Amino acid sequence: MNKPNQAHRTVRTMFKAASAAAALGALAAFNPAFAADADNGKVLAEAHNCAACHGVNLNKPVSPEYPKLAGQHSDYIFFALRQYQMGTANPRFGRNNAIMAAQVQSLSQSDMKDIAAYIESLRGDLVEKK
Repeated sequence: MNKPNQAHRTVRTMFKAASAAAALGALAAFNPAFAADADNGKVLAEAHNCAACHGVNLNKPVSPEYPKLAGQHSDYIFFALRQYQMGTANPRFGRNNAIMAAQVQSLSQSDMKDIAAYIESLRGDLVEKK
C-alpha cells in the first residue's frame, strides 16, 4: 500500500515541476526583455531640450537647483522620470515639479528607458563617496 502512495506523490511532484516550468516559459514568451536604446535616448533628450536646464552633456546645470545627470544609473533616472510622470497622482511615488512633469507626459516607458540609458552612457562629474 505504501508503493502506490509513493508513486502518486512522485507523479504529482513531477506534474508540479512541469507546470512551474511551463508557467515560467509562458511568462518569458509574453514578457520579452527590453534592451534600452541609448542612441534613441540621445535623440529624445535633444528633442526635449534637456540641456536647457541640465547643461552641456547634461553635466553642467544652468542653475545649482538642477541636478547633474550625466553618468547617473539608468534605473534611478528611469524611476525618477516615472515619478515626474505620475506627479501628485500617486503621493507615495510622485515627484512634484511642473517643468519636469510637462517634459515627461508624452514619453512612453520605453522612451524613458532609452533616455535613462543615454544619460548613464555620458561621462559625468558624479562621484561615489566611499
